[in-house]
Amino acid sequence: MLNVISNEQELVVTMNDGQSAGVVDIVDRVVDSYRRDPTCMVQILREIQEACDWITPEAIDRLQVVLGVPRTKIEGVAGFYSFLYTEPSGKYRVLFSDNITDRMLGNKALMDRLCSSLWVERGKVSEDGLVSVGKTSCTGLCDQGPALLVNNYAISGLTAARIDEIAELIRNKVPLGEWPAEYFRIEDNIRHADILLGSDLKPGDALLAARARAPSDGLMASNMRSWREGLPTGLSGPISMLDEIKRANLRGRGGAGFTTALKWEACRNAPLKAGLQRIVVCNADEGEPGTFKDRVLLSKYADLVFEGMTVAAYAVGATRGFVYLRGEYRYLLDHLNAVLAHRRRESLLGSNILGIPGADFDIEIHVGAGAYVCGEESALIESLEGKRGTPRNRPPFPVTNGYLDQPTIVNNVETFAAAALIALNGGDWYAGIGTRHSAGTKILSVSGDCERPGLYEYPFGVSIRQVLEDCGATDTQAVQVSGPSGICVAEDEFDRIIGFEDIPTAGAFTIFDRTRDMFQVARNYVHFFQHESCGFCTPCRVGTSLLKNLMDKLNNGCGSPYDFSEIEKLNQLLQSMSHCGLGHTACNPVLDTIAKFRPAYEKRMMQQNFAPAFDLDRALASARQMTGRDDPAAHFIVEDFWECP
Repeated sequence: MLNVISNEQELVVTMNDGQSAGVVDIVDRVVDSYRRDPTCMVQILREIQEACDWITPEAIDRLQVVLGVPRTKIEGVAGFYSFLYTEPSGKYRVLFSDNITDRMLGNKALMDRLCSSLWVERGKVSEDGLVSVGKTSCTGLCDQGPALLVNNYAISGLTAARIDEIAELIRNKVPLGEWPAEYFRIEDNIRHADILLGSDLKPGDALLAARARAPSDGLMASNMRSWREGLPTGLSGPISMLDEIKRANLRGRGGAGFTTALKWEACRNAPLKAGLQRIVVCNADEGEPGTFKDRVLLSKYADLVFEGMTVAAYAVGATRGFVYLRGEYRYLLDHLNAVLAHRRRESLLGSNILGIPGADFDIEIHVGAGAYVCGEESALIESLEGKRGTPRNRPPFPVTNGYLDQPTIVNNVETFAAAALIALNGGDWYAGIGTRHSAGTKILSVSGDCERPGLYEYPFGVSIRQVLEDCGATDTQAVQVSGPSGICVAEDEFDRIIGFEDIPTAGAFTIFDRTRDMFQVARNYVHFFQHESCGFCTPCRVGTSLLKNLMDKLNNGCGSPYDFSEIEKLNQLLQSMSHCGLGHTACNPVLDTIAKFRPAYEKRMMQQNFAPAFDLDRALASARQMTGRDDPAAHFIVEDFWECP
């Protein structure tokens, strides 16, 4: 369990007028703290906004002077991320989670209640500038929703009474640091633990074990130059560590399942230009709706994750590391920095780690600013470099040309945690867990219609049915595995297993009982993809919008069988022409639910032929009202097969 806000922290709502506080001074202070480095643009903009409430024109003017960056680039970066504001927002910025599980728990009614109490429109800023209320795709709190963020700090388990209390606090302009501490208490909800969630690894143990794998006579010879070089014989500690990762058959836990050892080895062997270095990046941007495992790993097992990153640095010869923390987890920043500071004091980070000459590696936290696409590794690297998070063309791949054109490995939080345990216990031990093709365990983020939502860790090979029994799910009609981009599993498939040979997953496990309308589930996912498309490529930008419009048309009762063929055409277009995986998978939830829950669509098929989405007669209703006419002559009459009820 994590207390997001403590009394010791100076976390207050910024009430300063940017002009009176001196925007120039704020910008200069923030920029200087980042060494006037344009590659830190996202972090600079985020901190300026925290000080000024929004990114003012004056701030942008100053930034282009001190950073030497064109104004258009600054505005382009600020406009790309949903948590950065180039127009005034409320002193209290409230964002309700709009994930499907939050909708199932009544988030819309709660949002309307807050807006009504504070006299503010949804998506707008109040007239006095005190509060703005909007939506965000997912807060990573699906196990304890409905949830919201207020000035980037999470409040879960919302009720009507709690909403009324929040409204009163805002009206009275109570600083966030003085709000009741229980508001910000986030539960871990670990329901079933195995090797990761049950780990009691002491900081440094995995590093000591990795070091011990090298012959004592070779260790110093290797590390006197630096730990990355190893011995020409290939018997050094770093090479031995790579061999353990190979024997473990560790595969990435972000969903793609790429073999970890191949990625690390490619990075280690990549040519290194003079003055450059190898980079280790932890992808903690788990923006997939329904996934929240990284939240718990970072709040409760941060040492395990950082240890795994340091093991990776040891294996590939990296000297610099990043954790890319999703913007919704901004409240974890102080905790993570405290853990990093402790590791530096214990000689587990920084220079000469464990007293080994040349063993230099350190980690810094980069907080995202609300962009789902940055979960893709090349888009993440673009964001780390202070740019819009647009996926890159590949090749070249990050392992050879990653962060600032340097060899870079990007792995998931869970992958690094597993790497630490492999360093401690060996690859053979890890490979003995799970199945032949899927070694180790998998943490599932279970939410939706069940008695006990939370984290469930199992060896690979666990069946869908077993998970449903363990979490207390009854009368289940479907499970969405791996979020919107994953697979929808119907009742006759519940004996299928979690594993790379059957159903791979990034971790989301969302349960829907028979009271749920699977059409509305798919529609929510389609809206998510449309909102999160980065807009870089036309097929995805336009295709996701067309798909959203089709689902909205069906929702309004204007559907026809013609729309099925249009959806299939869009799927072919998006899969073949989209720049990245977001577009490739955007139609998955629709196609899955059409195939497995077709009646949910057919009941919205009011016509047997084509039906237009636009109803002209309905659109003229306001004109009839203004003229006081409602006679037959004032209506637009169409032939029956054109009508849309």
